[in-house]
Amino acid sequence: QLQLVESGGGLVQPGGSLRLSCEASRFTLDYHSVAWFRQAPGKEREGVSCMSARGGVTNYVDSVKGRFTISRDNAKNTVSLQMNSLKSEDTAVYYCAAGYVYDYDELDDCHYDGMDSWGKGTLVTVSS
Repeated sequence: QLQLVESGGGLVQPGGSLRLSCEASRFTLDYHSVAWFRQAPGKEREGVSCMSARGGVTNYVDSVKGRFTISRDNAKNTVSLQMNSLKSEDTAVYYCAAGYVYDYDELDDCHYDGMDSWGKGTLVTVSS
């Protein structure tokens, strides 16, 4: 139900940093779990990071732990992904996604499934 638009992708050298942003419209991000996915050429889409609806719980795929940080700003209705120490393996189209949480007890859960809103993606290329 949300409209999500990613931005911030581009070309960056290995070891560099990039910050992706995702702006939501039509509805607010309140009560939504959010996540970032990525898909490299010839590979399946994978979940990169997720954050619970209330923002207190996060998860990262092993390959980006310690390098990527997900955050959200409900006042601005945005989700961000700070990417540091980028590697060539991080090259992919990155997608923002969100899923409405109907169960009050799941507001602090972080999952990659149940995403019902998706952005069109932004390309990140890590190369020298």
